[in-house]
Amino acid sequence: MRKNNLIYHLINAVIFVILEVTALNMLRHNGTIQGIWISRGSQNVMGFLWGGSQRISDYFSLREKNDALAQENFELRMRLEQLESLIPEETRNIGLSGNISRNYRFIPAEISKISNNSQHNYMIIGKGYEDGVTEGSGVITGKGAVGIIDAVSRKHSYARSFKNHEMNISARLGKEGAVGPLSWDGVSSDGAVLKEIPHHVEFEKGDTVFTSGFSSIFPPDIPLGEVGEAKIVNGATYEIKVRLFEDFGALRYVTVVENMGKEEMKELEGRL
Repeated sequence: MRKNNLIYHLINAVIFVILEVTALNMLRHNGTIQGIWISRGSQNVMGFLWGGSQRISDYFSLREKNDALAQENFELRMRLEQLESLIPEETRNIGLSGNISRNYRFIPAEISKISNNSQHNYMIIGKGYEDGVTEGSGVITGKGAVGIIDAVSRKHSYARSFKNHEMNISARLGKEGAVGPLSWDGVSSDGAVLKEIPHHVEFEKGDTVFTSGFSSIFPPDIPLGEVGEAKIVNGATYEIKVRLFEDFGALRYVTVVENMGKEEMKELEGRL
């Protein structure tokens, strides 16, 4: 009985579709206005279906495109540094000069896992000691310094995120301004605080904050964020709010940077 009911409903559905198509066809040929209206309707339906399928196809190809762009950006950065190394030292512009590129090694990587919802955030990167990653290396992007490598396995690395209360970065106001520790504000995704800036130092809202280079981890002059509100603490130093350039919620591709001379620096410090 159920089989007969199913066949009955299928036959009715087919008859309904045939009648609808026939009616639309008659209406289309019965007048110019009706014909234009139906043609536009069918074109809109076809456009919607084609556009939907195209958007689905584009969505699933985004990962491949992003991977290719990340690799291309890394290769372009390496070529730029090679070219800068050929420029005489007295005519080099500020930034990641050839001298710096010779002192640092760069490894492109993709984030496998990231934490953004605690006070001790971290990221796991899809490169390990087989790829040349070592503990104590910095993790950067084109928009900032985002972490430090704490542990390394064969194919992965664990990095302490900048959004972690146990981490701060030596930062500078502008390219030649005062230097102080920059740390996450512990609240907002793009908020940080720059401390220990002498109260006589002049600066304005919107000024850029860069890495100072006064560490064995990060190269100098990496842009980190821009200056916001400021207040004087204990009548002696400024505490300045900084809006970070990097969006940690959308972070996926990074570069591991290793100071090739950090062991020598540690050895020298150990003698003192």
